[in-house]
Amino acid sequence: MAAAATAATGSNGLTGPLGGKLKRVDVGIGFVELQRKRRRVFGVKCCCSGSVVPIRGINGSGKCVEKCENWKFDSKKSSHSYRVKVQASSSTMPFASPKSRFASKQEQFFPRCTPRNSGPQSHDSPPKRDTGIANEKEWGIDMLNENVNESATNEDGSTWYRKSGENSGENGYRCRWTKMGGKSHDGASEWKEMWWEKSDWTGYKELGVEKSGRNAEGDSWLETWREVLHQDEWSNLARIERSAQKQAKSGTENAGWYENWSEKYDAKGWTEKGAHKYGRLNEQSWWEKWGEEYDGRGSVLKWTDKWAESELGTKWGDKWEEKFFAGIGSRQGETWHASLSSERWSRTWGEEHFGNGKVHKYGKSTTGESWDMVVDEKTYYEAEPHYGWADVVGDSSQLFSIQPRERPPGVYPNIDFGSSVPPNDESPPTR
Repeated sequence: MAAAATAATGSNGLTGPLGGKLKRVDVGIGFVELQRKRRRVFGVKCCCSGSVVPIRGINGSGKCVEKCENWKFDSKKSSHSYRVKVQASSSTMPFASPKSRFASKQEQFFPRCTPRNSGPQSHDSPPKRDTGIANEKEWGIDMLNENVNESATNEDGSTWYRKSGENSGENGYRCRWTKMGGKSHDGASEWKEMWWEKSDWTGYKELGVEKSGRNAEGDSWLETWREVLHQDEWSNLARIERSAQKQAKSGTENAGWYENWSEKYDAKGWTEKGAHKYGRLNEQSWWEKWGEEYDGRGSVLKWTDKWAESELGTKWGDKWEEKFFAGIGSRQGETWHASLSSERWSRTWGEEHFGNGKVHKYGKSTTGESWDMVVDEKTYYEAEPHYGWADVVGDSSQLFSIQPRERPPGVYPNIDFGSSVPPNDESPPTR
């Protein structure tokens, strides 16, 4: 997914997306690395009444860490390539379990044989962690052009419904929406989907999806994606904003996770990206925040802050920041660990890049080590996002194609400079 590629990927536990290419400083107090694992995407075909009905391939669920193993960032999905090691207080890392509790349960939502063109079938599954923001092509949004209100019961006792409609408001506000969902015969499994598109006479356009569900084991999940096009009130520049919220909760363990991803772009190259993530697996909890900002003229700011703790009170974390413009800038960071007895170890480091091939490196730790030197080193940093305005425009054709209500002659939009978002209505979710 294009937007997932923009917002760097992380993985389970405390590790996650980082900006910049910094050199790792090893700390000899029992660190481990975590290994990203991927599920295959596969297709299934069901033979029904002599016809072959393709069923969309199902991705794996919110994935869990089986063990503490070697981990590397996927450079193809991330603009960050800094490797981090995270201390673990035990061999059990966040979401570790013999089997993933969020394994795909789609077979519970699909009848084994479903006649063609019967009712809507869920294309949803528990969202995977650290996958960023999907682009609109991956959501497969297909708005119904007419008002629909239908429901039925399948042969296996499961039920489904599908509705669509349109809401309108002041200033040419228009919202077209489609809802669908279903339940298993015993109500233990359930899925819901909502798609919507919004527009008004100011040029505001929005495309969105919300998916949720639960399975027989009690696992539950929610995923929301939004893509917005509007004109900035002050600069008059076109802007595109994308966001995704994802969460999942185990029905059998004290475990769950949450992610909030955001991306903002304007027509002059200004770009801002970030994420906020946290989760828990039984005795361990973790948090992570990171951000990137490009001003479109060569100035770059990147930062990350992540930490974790166990129920016993052990805490550990890592954070860093970098600022650059025209080859001149700085990097600095800290790795730390605090024990149950409140003893704290930390190592801080910094780099000053002068733009002439000279770099001042310095640092120290609470164990007494220190360094301070000037070295000849070519400065490297990313002055532009590898996924920017041109990319997001190319991936947002459905957003641009939203048709607003026709504006009567002589009627002009009322622009509220206090807010760029049109009025909410109760049909689609607003997040």
